Amino acid sequence: MGQPAEQISPEQLKSYGYSDDILPKTSEQRDWGVFHYITVWMGAVHNIMSYMTVAGFFALGLSVPQVFWAVMLSAVIVSAGYVLNGHSAAKYGVPFAMLLRDSFGVKGSIIPALCRGLIAGVVFFGATTVVGAQSLNVIFARIFPDYMTWGAGFDLFGLNFPTMLSYLFLWIITVALFLGGMNILSVFSKYSSPVVYIFIIGAAIWAITIAGGIGPIMEYVPAQPMENGLVFIACVSALVSNWAGPIVNISDLTQRAKSPKAPIYGLPIGMIVSYLLFAVTCIGLIVGTQIAFGEPIFNIVDAIGKIDNPFAVIVLILALNVGATGFVVFGNLLPAGLQMTALLPKWFTVKSAGIWTAVIGTLILPWKLVESTATLYLFYSFIGSMYGPIAGIMLSSFYIERRRKLNLDTIYVKPGDNGEHASGYNKVACLVMAISFLLPMSGAFLPQVAILSMLNQFAFFSGLILSFVLYTLFYKKQ
Repeated sequence: MGQPAEQISPEQLKSYGYSDDILPKTSEQRDWGVFHYITVWMGAVHNIMSYMTVAGFFALGLSVPQVFWAVMLSAVIVSAGYVLNGHSAAKYGVPFAMLLRDSFGVKGSIIPALCRGLIAGVVFFGATTVVGAQSLNVIFARIFPDYMTWGAGFDLFGLNFPTMLSYLFLWIITVALFLGGMNILSVFSKYSSPVVYIFIIGAAIWAITIAGGIGPIMEYVPAQPMENGLVFIACVSALVSNWAGPIVNISDLTQRAKSPKAPIYGLPIGMIVSYLLFAVTCIGLIVGTQIAFGEPIFNIVDAIGKIDNPFAVIVLILALNVGATGFVVFGNLLPAGLQMTALLPKWFTVKSAGIWTAVIGTLILPWKLVESTATLYLFYSFIGSMYGPIAGIMLSSFYIERRRKLNLDTIYVKPGDNGEHASGYNKVACLVMAISFLLPMSGAFLPQVAILSMLNQFAFFSGLILSFVLYTLFYKKQ
């Protein structure tokens, strides 16, 4: 048990059909230190989807202090998820797609791999990119005053012509950055974050100033204040769900750790500090603009669009898109590529799978997902219901069943070998995942059933806790 990755011959594994992308990382390939993990999500935190999510908190009746603590509690929970679920990869250098084999079986891993890599990657890519495209409309309209009238009357399943152009522009940039590879992504993450912070903080100062200072913002009261404390937990769950994908496959990044301690220190520092600044800037922008202009603003781009200075508008929206692009590439295209390569190595490379994810993410008409707070939160309940069970089973398997040790011989098997499980499926894990997904998700369609409705409101937490408890109780039955 616990065979180090470097004791396995890469040549032997390649002869089994495994590509370089999914082999255990050697000591020479483990080049990420604490600073890399501090900065990896710093810019990505400031993405438009996250701002829209927090704007929804105010719509649900949370006060300024309640929103602040909801954001910070989310940061702590996400950080804990990163550290706990990323430890096995930091120790053994194994990517997420192959770690799934340890928890779900060689064949059973296909199910969660498709959920994380293809389904979620597709949906998140599409939704985030279309929101970014809508923000680019504001930039192009400042450069070309009649931009939003181009192609008047054009409608592609609800998508107008200017937004289609903006979407195509952002799609090409995002995919090109992804195709640049991990080295370019590392540089992008390292140097883009400070740019994002400079301009986002500037926008918050502007919003606070036009609102009359900190005092009016702290005294802000929602039109319909929150009456049920469960709404607060549901808001935390929604924001955590925004980062649930990276929690599940954080091993794709921690496998490059110089030592297991690097992500343990770096990821919480980066996430919590980033979210502290995010909370302040988000509250300042959302509440400040609402006070100044007298109307609630769901889309942060609408708030920025009210700035008189065209240069400031352009730079701020570009900064937000830098964060969003980092999130899409690291959190969606890369995992999708790795998962599909692991499942179908003869059909896909990491890059080709990522491109297909971007194509399918467009074909699902993602602009329908971000039309309102209601559709956005339904999206989060689906994602949370899917990711929570995967994370819960992985955590129980590694920490309870395996006692923090992995046998790589049962993960990297010869063609035709089913590994530890004769059928190739860890039947307990697959059954637990199905139960832990269906119960929370059913609450979205059966809101009259109180217990199911509550499970759905806390979808990620519900799925994670249910799966962790059930797998811990029954893993010996497999």
